[in-house]
Amino acid sequence: MEQDLPKDTARTQSPPDAPGVWQRIQSWDSRLSVTKGLTAVTLLTGFLGGYFQYLNSYEQKVGEQAKADMQKATETFIEISNAFAEVQMLQESILPEWLGPTKAQASPAFIPVDTKTLEPFADYWKARTALRRNGAIFARKAEIYIDWPSDMDRDAAAEHTLDQDPLTATLLTKYNFDCESEANLPQFKGAAYNGSDPGRPSEELCNDPNANGPKAYVALCARLPGGAADPLQKVVVLNWWSAKHHVLVMNHCFEALRGQSSAVASSSEVPGDRRPDAMKPPVSNEQRLQSQARRLDAFMTLTMAQLDRIRVRYRPTGFVCHVPVVRDAIGYFSNECLPIQPVRNERS
Repeated sequence: MEQDLPKDTARTQSPPDAPGVWQRIQSWDSRLSVTKGLTAVTLLTGFLGGYFQYLNSYEQKVGEQAKADMQKATETFIEISNAFAEVQMLQESILPEWLGPTKAQASPAFIPVDTKTLEPFADYWKARTALRRNGAIFARKAEIYIDWPSDMDRDAAAEHTLDQDPLTATLLTKYNFDCESEANLPQFKGAAYNGSDPGRPSEELCNDPNANGPKAYVALCARLPGGAADPLQKVVVLNWWSAKHHVLVMNHCFEALRGQSSAVASSSEVPGDRRPDAMKPPVSNEQRLQSQARRLDAFMTLTMAQLDRIRVRYRPTGFVCHVPVVRDAIGYFSNECLPIQPVRNERS
């Protein structure tokens, strides 16, 4: 009996106090503290890694696009410039030499180009044929590869009307574009065309190119047989800040120069309302060639400026734009952190 007493005493003694709820929480917290720290670091590292990986991929694609745009714009610039420069050079060498004897036989304002006279010049005819075949294509290539990439406000994903630029080579002929008028030569000073509707034809708009100051565009109006503006035809704007428009005008005026003999071979055979203006000062062959040279030079000047605008559009952003959260916060208010920059000021 006495031997069993310790066992009974052990059974009757109460067990040690069990840990409370708060102690258990502290124990779990201490055990999970290391795990929580590792989880937070892992999440933060994954977020930053993914963020900078996205930026790197985005800027790599933008860089590839910038390279492609610059390459195509440069190739288009060289291709168009070479084509018109070649024809210009051949015209300058052919017309003064062969058209001198024919000046006395022509009206003072027009110098005919005799087809038989120019037949021996194979290079001229080859270049002329190539230009006539590719003239409209050149205009579209100038629009796609020069005008669009250099337009910082243009969003390719936005909706665009297919006829937003109605100017074509056919329309220049229909509107009787005067290549010999000083007002129709390219210029970049004055108000720039903002893309708005020029409105209905009016005498001031159609007959006074310098109304409301100098402009970097020309309002073209259709004419009635008597010379008055046709109120039923819309006004079309020739924008000198468009490479496409330069190409259309250069091609149109080239055809007008070489085709004058067939257009007005004899003023006596032309209706009275379409005869050359007797009061108009005579324009020499040299002046026409100089006007063509001015048009080509203006196209080159504009294209070089547009190439610079493409560089500005894709210039890299600053360090602040690579800071997580900050970049996204700035993106809610402006496009400053995008490699494609918006226009900062108007052309002058």
